[in-house]
Amino acid sequence: MNTIPNILTFFRLCLIPVFIILFFLPMQSAYFWAALIFVIAAWTDWFDGFLARKLGQMTPFGAFLDPVADKVMVASALVLIVDHYHSALVTIPALFMIGREILISALREWMAELGKRSNVAVGSLGKWKTMIQMLALVGLIWQQSIWMVWAGYLLLYVAVVLTLWSMFQYLAAAWGDLRAQT
Repeated sequence: MNTIPNILTFFRLCLIPVFIILFFLPMQSAYFWAALIFVIAAWTDWFDGFLARKLGQMTPFGAFLDPVADKVMVASALVLIVDHYHSALVTIPALFMIGREILISALREWMAELGKRSNVAVGSLGKWKTMIQMLALVGLIWQQSIWMVWAGYLLLYVAVVLTLWSMFQYLAAAWGDLRAQT
């Protein structure tokens, strides 16, 4: 836990309750502050990985905690916007995104048991999905204008397409092993 990347990852986990509390505060700028905390948390997601590689501080604990922090952060934001918008336009994409994360996490764990974890390593499509998903969530959290909300909806649906596309890529990479085990 004593590396800078691990400290940043733990910091990201600590920001999640702050983000949630800010979102629900009854003040005019609550959504702005919640979005800002979410952006800081998202930035630490990129920065901790960058530092781990740059400083040679990749650890097994960091490899475990980083994706957990990412998934908890994104799932928290998705649950908040589902609750806030009360709309199938948000709920259905959120369900796809959360379901995909659960499926791929289970697939990665299973492939690791087979000694083939690298077959389902994060690729560039997953990174694009994450970036677009984060932008969508910031817009839907901040809600500064109707244009921001509609841009958030649009980016959310782009993220859903990338979510499903990357899911199928991971499943295709593991398909031979999946078939061999049935």
